[in-house]
Amino acid sequence: MSLTPDQKKAVAAWISGGDNLSTVQKRLIQEFKLSMTYRDVRFLVDDLNLELKDPAPAVDASDVTKTLPAKTPAPTASRTPAPEAAPTEESAPSEPAETELDDDLTALPPEGGSLVTIDVDKVTLLPGALASGSVTFSDGVTAKWMVDQYGRPGFTEVSQPGYRPTPEDGQSFMRELSAALQKRGF
Repeated sequence: MSLTPDQKKAVAAWISGGDNLSTVQKRLIQEFKLSMTYRDVRFLVDDLNLELKDPAPAVDASDVTKTLPAKTPAPTASRTPAPEAAPTEESAPSEPAETELDDDLTALPPEGGSLVTIDVDKVTLLPGALASGSVTFSDGVTAKWMVDQYGRPGFTEVSQPGYRPTPEDGQSFMRELSAALQKRGF
């Protein structure tokens, strides 16, 4: 269906005003008596080189622990840190420096490879998920992961109830997830 230049200008104004495709579809019917399918409206917006405004707030996906519940797991033998060696005169104890792992993704993984392994499902059957798969963390805990329509990662079916990955595992997971999804065209 072909629109007049005035109708095209109206659609451009609606999109720049923040209307979504459904609203544009309804307004075309109400104002111009033009009945178009949702897909046709989508193609129209693409043909006019218009860009929809994203109503979803930007989410910091670099820290996977932000999407997990605040509940901390009970200590387990697999997550107990190794005892530290006694300090020598050359290496006096110092205050641990806080590092921002979000800003320094190049510090991980160790030279031997990644801390976590990720598999991407060939078919995603979870409602509201764009992609899903499974992950095995460095301490052997396994989980199912998903990425929702806003790009937010989340975990389901974690093998250890109340588990929270270490910050290093979280960063490694996000890096591996990003690489795996890029290979799939996401």
